[in-house]
Formats: sequence, C-alpha cells, structure tokens
Amino acid sequence: METLELERKDGIVTITLDRPEKKNAINGAMWTDLLAAFTEVADNDDDRVLVLTGRGDGFCSGADLSGGGRDETHPVERLRHIADVVLRLHRLSKPTIAKVNGVAAGAGCNLALCCDLVIASDSARFSEIFARRGLSLDCGGSWLLPRIVGMQKAKELALLAEIISAQEALDIGLVNRVVPHDELDAVVAGMAEKIAAGPPLALSMSKTMLNNAFMVSMDQALEDEARCQAVNLVTDDVKEAFSAFLEKRDPVFRSGAADHRAPAAGRPARRLRSSSRGPTTTTWR
Repeated sequence: METLELERKDGIVTITLDRPEKKNAINGAMWTDLLAAFTEVADNDDDRVLVLTGRGDGFCSGADLSGGGRDETHPVERLRHIADVVLRLHRLSKPTIAKVNGVAAGAGCNLALCCDLVIASDSARFSEIFARRGLSLDCGGSWLLPRIVGMQKAKELALLAEIISAQEALDIGLVNRVVPHDELDAVVAGMAEKIAAGPPLALSMSKTMLNNAFMVSMDQALEDEARCQAVNLVTDDVKEAFSAFLEKRDPVFRSGAADHRAPAAGRPARRLRSSSRGPTTTTWR
C-alpha cells in the first residue's frame, strides 16, 4: 500500500501522508517511510522548505492501532523507531510547515507540532487523544506542548484529551494561522515560496537557535548569535543582500542550494534550475 507521496517544485518539497481511508493513520510502514523521506530531504541541498500534509479530509488521525499483522518487535524498540522519526523532523535544519487540512490527533497532532509553522484549515480539529486510548503522551508531546502553549494549558490538553477546533487551537497558540479551507493550499504555498526565497544557511541557524532557546542562558544565546552571524558575514548571501539593496532588486540567495529569486510584486518567481521541467513526484511503498 502506498503510504507517502513526495512532490518537489521550486525548492519546496511536499510530503503527503497517503492513507486517506484511515484518515492517514500511521502504520509501521509509514513510520519507516517518513524516516527515509525526512532523511532524504535533509540530505538534498535543493530542498529548501518541507511541507507536511495529509491526503483527503484528514491530516493524520494518529498511530494506527488496528493491528494488521503480528509484530514480534518489543514495544520499546517500536517506540524508539518512532522517536527516531520525530527527532529527524524536529532536527531538520530546513524550515518546515504543517498544512493541517483536517483532524490531527495523537501522534498526528504532535507530528504537526514538530514543524516550525502550523497552518490550519478552519475545518481542522486537534486532540491529544492519548488518554482516551489508555495511553500517556508520546511523539514528543510532553516536550512540545509546555513550550508551545504553557504548562497549565498543556496539562489541560493531555488530561482532558478533548477535541478542539482550529479556532480554539489558534486562541491558545497551538497553531500559527487558521484560514478558510479553500484557501489553505494557496496560503501555505505563498508562505513556502517566501521562505524558499530566503537565505538557507541563515534561516537554518536561526531555527536551530530558537529550538535551543529554552535550554541555554542569555549569555550562551548571545554567544551563539555572534558565532552564527560571523558565519553569515563571510557568505555570498550577505554580499548578495547588500548588492540587491543598493541595486533596488530582489536578492538571489544560494547558500549551497540552487538559484531561487524572491518574487517581486507583479513578477512570478523564477524556478530553480533543478525544477525547470516541473514538479517531480515520488511514491513510497
């Protein structure tokens, strides 16, 4: 059974969870495919932004608990494998966007929260549903939730295991934006294009510092900023940014990736040379 679809266009790689008949619940094969897909994106210099979404009317209903064959792997080993997937996404140096088009529950909810930005359709719903299944939080929820919504709200989400609307998720800071369902694709595409046009190395370092923010002192944060800025100052991207400013044009940032110019008003974005023949699609089985 097909579990994922990858599509690449103009520096944006979209990974679509492809089990719509199960609301994209994640089975063993999909966990393995996700790990391979995230690793591939990490190693591909032409991939500047990752968009994660689901096929059909659901983002991801969580882990598939329906069985479907005997698995003699010890539960601890299975969960360590899942942890590898979560960490691979969390540690990805490239910006990531969760495009939540429907229900995001349990592991699916926390997989979305691992992304840097969460953009939700107004028909999306979210739930830390674990308690309803006799389970405690996993997929990084115990680490992510307090950092995103605060400790008290995190406990409320975990202990009550309620299903909340997209608007409620926005109100508590669980998601970045809520948009009309019919506009979700266009809004996320616009954001991804804007990020893909940015300086890849600088963005990756900003992301890493923000991910580490709750684990370092102010002194260490300032030292990290100084070191990252020192790296930026000797790159061609900084030179290009100043040249573009003086010449009153949009910068073309490279940073080891293919050419991608930020789109100006009234002018379509230039395509990456690697994408000149249109999007490429890969299906994982």
